[in-house]
Amino acid sequence: MIPNSIAVEEKVKPLHIKHIMEQIGLTDEDFEYYGKFTGKIRLEVMEKFKDRPDGKLIIVTAITPTPSGEGKTLTSIGLSQALNRIGKKAIVTLREPSLGPVFGIKGGATGGGKSQVIPSELINLHFNGDIHAVASAHNLLAALIDAHIHHGNELRIDVNNITWERTIDMNDRALRHIVIGLGGKVNGVPRESGFVITAASETMAILCMASSRTDLKRRLCDIVIGYDLDGKPVKAKDLKACGAMMVLLNEAIMPNLVQTTEHTPAIIHGGPFANIAHGTNSVIADKIALKLADYVVVETGFGSDLGAEKFFDIVAQIHRLKPSAAVIVVSAKAIRYHGGIKSQDDFTIEKFKKGLENLEFHVKNIRKFGVPAIVSINKFATDTEIEINLIQEKCAELGVECAVTEFFTKGGEGGIELAEKVVKITETIPSDFKPLYRLSLPLIEKIKLIATEVYGADDVYIERKAMKKLEKYIEHGYDHLPVCIAKTPNSISDNPKLIGVPKGWTLTVTDARLFAGAGFVVAICGDIMLMPGLSKNPAAFNMDVDEHGNIIGLF
Repeated sequence: MIPNSIAVEEKVKPLHIKHIMEQIGLTDEDFEYYGKFTGKIRLEVMEKFKDRPDGKLIIVTAITPTPSGEGKTLTSIGLSQALNRIGKKAIVTLREPSLGPVFGIKGGATGGGKSQVIPSELINLHFNGDIHAVASAHNLLAALIDAHIHHGNELRIDVNNITWERTIDMNDRALRHIVIGLGGKVNGVPRESGFVITAASETMAILCMASSRTDLKRRLCDIVIGYDLDGKPVKAKDLKACGAMMVLLNEAIMPNLVQTTEHTPAIIHGGPFANIAHGTNSVIADKIALKLADYVVVETGFGSDLGAEKFFDIVAQIHRLKPSAAVIVVSAKAIRYHGGIKSQDDFTIEKFKKGLENLEFHVKNIRKFGVPAIVSINKFATDTEIEINLIQEKCAELGVECAVTEFFTKGGEGGIELAEKVVKITETIPSDFKPLYRLSLPLIEKIKLIATEVYGADDVYIERKAMKKLEKYIEHGYDHLPVCIAKTPNSISDNPKLIGVPKGWTLTVTDARLFAGAGFVVAICGDIMLMPGLSKNPAAFNMDVDEHGNIIGLF
């Protein structure tokens, strides 16, 4: 019988967070309690354990996402539980769910079945106030910009060249492009503006890229909010915004500790989207976890072309992290989708093998970074033996280890083989990790290299608007920054309708953003939106609260 996620959580008696702390060697001095089941790890822990050797860093990625989902969060949680079951001290580090997807397409984002992080309702909703703090800090800077202009504009900010927008943690397409300051002089100066979803905001990216409070303040001060009338960048420090933004982020910078359904420690911190931002939890969470565990399992968003590439080229390169292995999540359902199999009656071995080309593409992507790969076959009850065998045969052909996992129905027990293979690989095959490019490579060349090497594009076309912005960034000294490409997660290409492994296509860069504080340039490709919209039948329609205060339909 397939377990119900809510029923599983209701049967689990969560341990007081003090017991989870003790598992990883933390004391009351290292921790801020937020109730009985969660709290924040103080940053002083990094100094306290600085002389400890780091544990092994395992990233979890996947083949190209499909409407069914592949199970990256599930696998990340389940693998950490399985590692603990075989005697290894493991911690899973995850992003915080955004309310946009929670109430939009996905519903809850805390794993499922017997591999969840709990308490799921708290984590899925206002989890310790972090995203609220990020939005508040971001919008404070926006308010300071308009207040400065209203009171005389001493910095001579060009009101037609302000790049800093406001943010909200909800899918709301009506806020993408707006006009503010209407209603007369008392309400400010009229100008065009807009909103981005908080998970795609630069403030979120900064929180997750910062390595300390000092680094956080430096990055906040480096934010470019727009340009003055001479075309020179105006920064947050020019508006004297950094200190107040730090005040709002003072608690948010501390990582959150919770537990899984098997009481494995889980650190959940930050939530940048991977199709728009860089797609992984905070660097601080990873660095703390690496001092506290033998194995740290990190989920990276979407496929290897997005979350994994960005983790390797941006996060790991900037912060000198060295991944020991990468787990690529695949399912027979996803292979059917990429092979064009619309129903079981439509199944043929030839079509299924066509879908397996997508898995091969992602395995080869991981190898380009010098990181050992292993495939996790996320098994569903509807999978057939022939489908599982075909995936295993493909892995053997590629010379990559694989393991069938059943984390949803069996928890950590359903991934013992995967855990053992991960341990064996990390102990016998040294990682030769290297980023795809050096930071000294010209900005435009970085974009072209990612497009051709990681996406398989034949060429890159940069539209005039995007090129003018990129040239301006280069002119102002930002050529050395890594590139974060914003594109659809639903295809290796920039066209969400192209499944499998598209061939003979050109990546189109339509726009660009400078995230000077976060430390990267965003190249926006295709029709990707920085503010999503709700569907006709969003997950919100299925949610409610009963008379006893119990939340219904969050999964």
